[in-house]
Amino acid sequence: MDKLPGLGDMGGMLKQLRQLQSDLAKAQKELAKETVTAEVADGAIKVVLTGDQRVTSLEISPELAADHDKLAKLLMEGMNQALEASREMAKDRLGPLSQGLGL
Repeated sequence: MDKLPGLGDMGGMLKQLRQLQSDLAKAQKELAKETVTAEVADGAIKVVLTGDQRVTSLEISPELAADHDKLAKLLMEGMNQALEASREMAKDRLGPLSQGLGL
């Protein structure tokens, strides 16, 4: 009795939703294992993030230690670039799954 007037095949929809949830969880686990890297100021700052946006590495050129303002600016720039790259990677991986939801 899955079919009710005006509701369609609820059992099929629920099965499809469970599969989508499983696919999404798998994609999120895979993203957590992948990394993106952003470098600014010719490599003076290097930031590595996972696909779930965790910082795994931050390299700072010793020459920047004396200039706090420049260091802060470059750190923000590097973090923002790495975050954007991580978001793009997530969008590429998770986008096809969201299409299944009609989003």
